[in-house]
Amino acid sequence: MIASPALQNTSFRKSMPERVVSVGWMLLALGVALVIGAYADDARRAAFDNTILFLFLASLAAGSVFLVALEYISGAVWSVPMRRVTEFISGLAPFLPLVGFPLLFQLHGLFSWSHQDVLSGDSLLQGKSPYLNVPFFIVRFGVVSALWILFFYLFTRNSMKQDETADQKLTTWNIRLAAIFLPVFAVTLTVTIIDWGMSLEPHWFSTILGVYYFAGTVLAAVAAVTVAVVYLLEAGYLPKLRGDHLYSLGALMFAFVNFCAYIAFSQFLLIWYSNMPEETVWFMKRWQNGWEIVSVLLIVVHFAVPYFVLLPQEAKKNLKTLKFMAIWLLFAHLLDIYWLVMPTYAETVSIGWMELGIPLVVVGLSIVVLSWNMSRHSLVPLKDPKLERALQFRL
Repeated sequence: MIASPALQNTSFRKSMPERVVSVGWMLLALGVALVIGAYADDARRAAFDNTILFLFLASLAAGSVFLVALEYISGAVWSVPMRRVTEFISGLAPFLPLVGFPLLFQLHGLFSWSHQDVLSGDSLLQGKSPYLNVPFFIVRFGVVSALWILFFYLFTRNSMKQDETADQKLTTWNIRLAAIFLPVFAVTLTVTIIDWGMSLEPHWFSTILGVYYFAGTVLAAVAAVTVAVVYLLEAGYLPKLRGDHLYSLGALMFAFVNFCAYIAFSQFLLIWYSNMPEETVWFMKRWQNGWEIVSVLLIVVHFAVPYFVLLPQEAKKNLKTLKFMAIWLLFAHLLDIYWLVMPTYAETVSIGWMELGIPLVVVGLSIVVLSWNMSRHSLVPLKDPKLERALQFRL
């Protein structure tokens, strides 16, 4: 098996421009400095911000591993020329333990269930204590992080090795790995949002929150891949893709915009319909003291605007529209996680310089990881057995 004839004499191992890499390092350094400064100024608020950062990075990292697995298990063709970009973004996974590590020293500031005096006077929390306890929480954090890193490593190792050996059995191995990873992903992602999201308010519970976070995670991962692919296409780093490739990216974003809205409304409807105090209090908190503005803004930003912008067929093929909406949806997912986490910290909306560190770390780290991988590996899986068909893909 050799590389696609159209790409045999083309090299796709290219470094990002130095100025872009420098900007990435600068944003990362500034973001880390702001996070450290936030911890020095107000450790509890910084911990909530750090939780948002962790959940957002987990969406990009684990969501990208999921997209890689999804391509293999479904036998998708259209995404093959772009899969290496997804693999590179999944390289954020090894940094998740580093981002989450400071939070292990702030568990008492984040979680009321971690206080023995609170636990002793609350029969409901006592019933949940076999799951909600600090040692088991830390174990789950370590196991989930290790599993995501393991599958990221296995998928990318086999993919990169195929560039050297052209062994088609490596594709078969990744298909088998994908079949194992998908149920693992479902469980670990649900555990993550239960631990770092739902247990912030341990009396509240939602049977649909795992699916809610899954929908936002996949949408954010698709958006991140779209941003990277469009920028690399515009810079000439990728082979020229057809409008059908771009349409498929746009259609996938559009599909998950609708799925996110459906799941969000379903969660609200189920809680409103049952009218149980321990459930409704969660939404009531987000409909007062200024949080109602964020709630309405989320409906507009996360659903209404992307729905109508991405609805036309031509919009899904337009590079500028795709890039703009992908960045927009990444912001929407960040706002969504902020809306999930921060009302536990403060009754009123709290946005200031401390929160600036979140997007700076995400953008800076993403640029650094992408540029480092680009300099070491081909941007295209040149010896993937489906590459030639993928380049000729038509809907």
